[in-house]
Amino acid sequence: MSAIKKAKSFKKSKPGTYLSIGSALFGAVGVAKQVKKARSENDKLQLVDAVVSAAAIVTTVALLVRELKRMGDDDVLAD
Repeated sequence: MSAIKKAKSFKKSKPGTYLSIGSALFGAVGVAKQVKKARSENDKLQLVDAVVSAAAIVTTVALLVRELKRMGDDDVLAD
């Protein structure tokens, strides 16, 4: 199996999905810093950018959690 195929199969595995969730949540730290900076500078445009970024993170995590649930539904022994 080539390295590319291994990477793609890892990305669609449970550990890969958990890693993706962790990465997305780690991005929330940067967004929190951006919000703090925008508020201290009273920069509304930067604050809007931070809010949109936060919404993207929330959506990404929700999609990944849904994918984890689907992986669990495929498990025949889970019933």
